[in-house]
Formats: sequence, C-alpha cells, structure tokens
Amino acid sequence: MSEPTIVRCTFERHADAILDIFNDAILNSTALYDYKPRPPESMVTWFDAKRAGGFPVIGIEDEDGTLLGFGSYGTFRGWPAYKYTVEHSVYVHKGHRGRGLGRVIMQALIAAARQNGVHAMMGGIDATNAGSIALHGQLGFRHVGTLPEVGFKFGRWLDLAFYQLLLETPAHPVDG
Repeated sequence: MSEPTIVRCTFERHADAILDIFNDAILNSTALYDYKPRPPESMVTWFDAKRAGGFPVIGIEDEDGTLLGFGSYGTFRGWPAYKYTVEHSVYVHKGHRGRGLGRVIMQALIAAARQNGVHAMMGGIDATNAGSIALHGQLGFRHVGTLPEVGFKFGRWLDLAFYQLLLETPAHPVDG
C-alpha cells in the first residue's frame, strides 16, 4: 500500500467527498456545531468562498484517488485588522482516523498559511475532543481560551476551546 498523497481539492473532484465527511461530522460528532446535514448545493458557495478569499482546501487521497480527509482555513472575523488571522478546520473520514492523516493535513495547512503571509492560526475545538486538542498541542498550538456552554447539541451544553499558533509571517505587516 502506497503513502497517501496531499492534493489541492477542487469542487469538481472533491465536493461530494467533502460533503460526506462534513455530514458525518454533523450527524455523529460535536466537531461541527450544525444540526442538519448540508445539501449538495452548499458546496458551491463553500468552494466559492474559499476561492474568493484565496484560502486553500488541502486534501489527502489514497492511491485510488479516494479523499481520506481535508482541511482548510478561512476568515477568522470580518473586520480588516484581522486580515493576518485565519480559522482552520480539519476533518478525516471516519474510516481513516487514527492513522496520522490529520497531522499531515495540519502540517500542509500551516505551510500554506506561512506561504500566504498568515500570522495567527486559530482552531475552535469542542472542549471534549481530546484527539484534536492533543494534535494541536503537538503542533505547537497553545490554548488561549474556552467559551463555556456556547453550543447545545445532543442534549447537552458544549464548551468551545480556542487554540492558536503564531507564525513568523508576514515579514512586513501593514495597516489598512
């Protein structure tokens, strides 16, 4: 069995697989604080927003071209002074978790963020998601705060923990 390959995801090739991964996370976990599965047409606007913002969508495929997981980042907050900060997310297909694929995707996202002049990467993680929290810690992210009981799903209140990685980029940040 060959090593998985990092790819840049496209709507045409990956939208259906990404949607399946999203919807499994919505229905079966607190990784996404959504209640209802997303419809196929939602992927059009999702990919359009990534393209418009210049945000990468990085996937990992097996030797047959099957998407095993993906990650991306996007706008952290909508005000101009946040332009050097992004919020990222990574999702691995339920059948391929625990194999280190999330780490590989995260490392590719961090490299893309450096290349794109990002200064701060933020991850909003359900506070009970020990695996994601451990991975972020191993990659140098630090816990910068927890918002208690900001979500409600599966009949219980959810705490949202924020993890941050500060990068040495951009070399010459500017106002405006």
